[in-house]
Amino acid sequence: MIVQSTGRQALLGLMLLAVVGVSLTAAPGLDGVLGAFLGALMLAIAASDFRRYIIPNELTGAALALALFRAGAAGPEAGWEALIWAAGRGLAIALPFLALMTGYRWWRGRDGLGLGDIKLAAVAGAWLNFVTVFAVVELATLSALGAYFVSGYLRKRPLKATARLPFGLFLAPAIWIGWLVEAMLR
Repeated sequence: MIVQSTGRQALLGLMLLAVVGVSLTAAPGLDGVLGAFLGALMLAIAASDFRRYIIPNELTGAALALALFRAGAAGPEAGWEALIWAAGRGLAIALPFLALMTGYRWWRGRDGLGLGDIKLAAVAGAWLNFVTVFAVVELATLSALGAYFVSGYLRKRPLKATARLPFGLFLAPAIWIGWLVEAMLR
């Protein structure tokens, strides 16, 4: 048990180093530093959702605050207008996720998304432009479905409509990847 835990910690440490290095290489300067912090937060969110099916409010709050700081003071088009746009995008992305959660709960009588996923969607909207957000959500959704199908196949278990899947495990890294693509295209 201790060996497994140490191995996971070493893997997370290596992933963190890679995220920081890639972020700073893709966007030298303050934007790269903020991207590295974003990557670290997304890695922590993914690890938490994988282990406990919980996306901590402290981590999504920090990522959202970082996005708003970047938009207002440090991003490529920093200023009040960028700050307002980032907040508006976050809200515009979170509301459909909230409607999906509410509608699914009403229709099926159980949760399909958690509030942590909705807050994480708001983080995506605050960090990324609309086109990138849609690509990120698609990447996360297809990755989650692919992982579920492959896991079921390898374990020789039938697919179940009631199976739990930690969506934040896939959405969080996709957000950082979206930021990375945007940074490399600038």
